[in-house]
Amino acid sequence: MELAPLVRDLLDVELTPQQIAHFAIYESQLIEWNTHTNLTAITEPDEIRVRHFLDSLTITKAADLNGELHGIDIGAGAGFPGLPLAIAFENLHMTLLDSAGKKVRFMQHVIDMLNLQNATAIHARAEELGQDAAHRAKYDLVLARAVARLPGLLEYMLPLAKVGGYCIAMKGTTAHEEAESATRALNILGGTHGRIETVQLPDVEIPHHLVVVRKVANTPAAYPRRPGTPTRKPIA
Repeated sequence: MELAPLVRDLLDVELTPQQIAHFAIYESQLIEWNTHTNLTAITEPDEIRVRHFLDSLTITKAADLNGELHGIDIGAGAGFPGLPLAIAFENLHMTLLDSAGKKVRFMQHVIDMLNLQNATAIHARAEELGQDAAHRAKYDLVLARAVARLPGLLEYMLPLAKVGGYCIAMKGTTAHEEAESATRALNILGGTHGRIETVQLPDVEIPHHLVVVRKVANTPAAYPRRPGTPTRKPIA
């Protein structure tokens, strides 16, 4: 499968020749690094294009990416969804956050290879950045894929979003149930339910869901709590 037609057909986004070349380099580096560093279980080129690249770009179905925006990807891993978004949208300045040094090194390697001026990889925990004045309430868009259940995940995400900004959690079959269980966390952390956008990727049986949350009020200073606490003891 070629990436450009997939992106055009599903998302109505046209990739430039340079962006297509960048995705090809990203793909080759992911496959190469994965031979010695455990980055992803998805290693077949077609699956990388659909389940990593195309899936990451489906954020466009839930967010307006026009204009100068600052986003952060929490638990970015090998860069998903933030790095494909940075490749496809030069106006989007992405911070790629992960607590695993090997994954941050890989992301920085790709950023350097592609000479991306709108992406930065950071080795840290979301709970730390959420209490850091340089990052707290600074982002228009906070993203997360496969990090934690929503009640705990929102404690990582909402402190980083500015009032008026959005958090988007990429979820599977539990999206609606998790959204219902996160109502109290939303109320405490300054968020409100938006919508759940359903996306069907080609040749993928189970649809994906984008859970959209809007930041409507400042997050209380006590949140996020100490590292690990939001997942162990989520607001319920």
